[in-house]
Amino acid sequence: MIFQDRTDAGVRLAEALQQYRGQDVIVYALPRGGVVLGVQVARSLGAPLDLIVVRKIGHPCNPEYAIAAVADDGHLRRNGLEAIAIDKAWFDEARRTQQIEACRRRDLYLAGHAPLKADGKIAILVDDGLATGLSMALAIGEVRHRHPSKVVVAVPVAPLETIQELREAVDNIVVLHVPDHGFQAIGEFYLDFPQLSDAEVVSFLRTGSMLK
Repeated sequence: MIFQDRTDAGVRLAEALQQYRGQDVIVYALPRGGVVLGVQVARSLGAPLDLIVVRKIGHPCNPEYAIAAVADDGHLRRNGLEAIAIDKAWFDEARRTQQIEACRRRDLYLAGHAPLKADGKIAILVDDGLATGLSMALAIGEVRHRHPSKVVVAVPVAPLETIQELREAVDNIVVLHVPDHGFQAIGEFYLDFPQLSDAEVVSFLRTGSMLK
């Protein structure tokens, strides 16, 4: 399955989540790319939209390969023994840098809006795809701290092994496409997959359910 762009993926993902329409739902997007899909899902379900801001820490020899993820509040998720084997001073600095960036993005994107209360609600976490799933695993932990009744992960594409790793941590996981061949990168499943600027993220949020 190939998606035209993130908007197309968001529309299709929203269709797959219609069972939650009319329920007490909050949609949480993972910026930057997940915001485009989150807007579509929130609009379709008639739900409010919020953000979970986490940052990947890439391997020093291969920045695209995640060895850990950190949230704006400092919570950390490591990739097994991979992060432990890395030089501690390098890792601590990378963690600090990415946490600062996560805080910067939250302050910029939310413009002072307080996090929405999720107590007793269904939390749907949305991103434009999963690779290792580290960032999403951390996001699941972050949203669990807000005491929702259920946590649902919804993405257009993810490898089977990542789905299996996350399944026990959530109440439901919705994936539109599970590749049956080697998974290299999320972008290979999109015809148009540009990097988003901060300004574009803020613009998408203003068209959605939150920055009114």
